[in-house]
Amino acid sequence: MSIRRWNKLAFLHKIEAVYGTDVNPAAADAIVASNITFTPMQADEEARDLLLPYLGNQGAILTGEHGRIEFDVEIAGAGAAGDIPKYGSLLRVCGLAETVTANTDVTYSIVEDDVESGTIYFNSDGVQHIFVGAQANVQPGFTAKRIPKFRFSLTGLLGTVTDAVLPTVTDAGWVTPVAVNKANTSLTLHGWAAVAQSLSLDLGNVLTPRFLIGEEAVRVTDRKSTGTAVVDAKSVATVDWFGIARARSRGALSIQHGTAAGNIVEIAAPAVEIGAPSQGQENNIVNYSLPLGLCPENGRDELTITVR
Repeated sequence: MSIRRWNKLAFLHKIEAVYGTDVNPAAADAIVASNITFTPMQADEEARDLLLPYLGNQGAILTGEHGRIEFDVEIAGAGAAGDIPKYGSLLRVCGLAETVTANTDVTYSIVEDDVESGTIYFNSDGVQHIFVGAQANVQPGFTAKRIPKFRFSLTGLLGTVTDAVLPTVTDAGWVTPVAVNKANTSLTLHGWAAVAQSLSLDLGNVLTPRFLIGEEAVRVTDRKSTGTAVVDAKSVATVDWFGIARARSRGALSIQHGTAAGNIVEIAAPAVEIGAPSQGQENNIVNYSLPLGLCPENGRDELTITVR
């Protein structure tokens, strides 16, 4: 019997027309990911606790069966302005509505009602796991000298687990990213053109599997968007993070990555609060780690992602 290798896998994802109904994703729906953590089955155990004239384990019933997959996807454009990026279906199941402006851009903005769901086929070297009704959270991350990445966490209802031949997939349509650096990346925070080591954001979706009479579903039940920026520590006259934090002032955040049309991704947040700064250093140069609270300004607008 042959062994199964971890790095031989295929991951397919497609938006469902009806919640929880398998839409049979195909090779064209392949997700090119890295740093995968796969939990094929999670469940509660309902112990039987039978009273019998002898001791021993009386067994249990598994309830609320679901699964989880976490992974990174490179942050890059779609190839041409107005094209939908290959990871677009993943952003949609995070509760981000996709708006296409032809030949210009594709924008992802927060929705709270009728959040879309997806079907996942995860084939690990010949064993295929199916999840349906999947919804997700996303955490964009930018670190200097590295490839920027979205960290997705998907939870779905457990479908079948079967032997299946690995589908033939390619990375066609996936755009090669560019590194985070001065030439490719610009960040502004509260009006300051930042000199930064990193920016990490978290949409903050709470994913709740619900197993009820009449309904089984994974739902986004709450959201609090946060982040952290690690920036060079400048003089108070240049930017007073302590004063901003103490005043609970809100200001805009914007990061643009990429400069060539078809490979630009911008993330914007209009009303960001700064938490208590902490001081550190890199290469003997002082920096501040700034906790970020992304607040809605006019409702459901605390974060948008634009691909152009």
